[in-house]
Amino acid sequence: MKKLLLPFLLSLVFFLSCSGRRPANLGVVQGRLAPCPDAPHCVSSQSEDESHRMEPLCYITSKAEAQEKLLTILRSMKRTRIISIKDEYLHAECASAIFRYVDDVEFYLNDEQKLIHFRSSSRLGYYDVGVNRGRMEKIREKFLGN
Repeated sequence: MKKLLLPFLLSLVFFLSCSGRRPANLGVVQGRLAPCPDAPHCVSSQSEDESHRMEPLCYITSKAEAQEKLLTILRSMKRTRIISIKDEYLHAECASAIFRYVDDVEFYLNDEQKLIHFRSSSRLGYYDVGVNRGRMEKIREKFLGN
């Protein structure tokens, strides 16, 4: 029994550490979300690199209604926790089902252009097997009502 305890505890520590630390570069600075790193585990509507780029979301309602719609979608997603709600910014953390890897998902609502810019990025690792892009495609589909 004691021989199994140490490997179990080490495994537990490993799995609990998979979330990583919240990056310091989150948020909006001069109308921009942080750029994606070179790794393929990030997508952003503000990326100039085609491998990371996705189109922003458009809205025709008020900014408050668009933000509430996003919050409703995020609250319906499993293993998703809302971290920050500000006038023009939302930040959520999404954890993977098995290893509980955490991805940061951010939204910047630009009411002047009626666009919602977003960024979704893994905290750890290099590849995400398309998880962040897939998540943002699902959010887009729900937001647009398709």
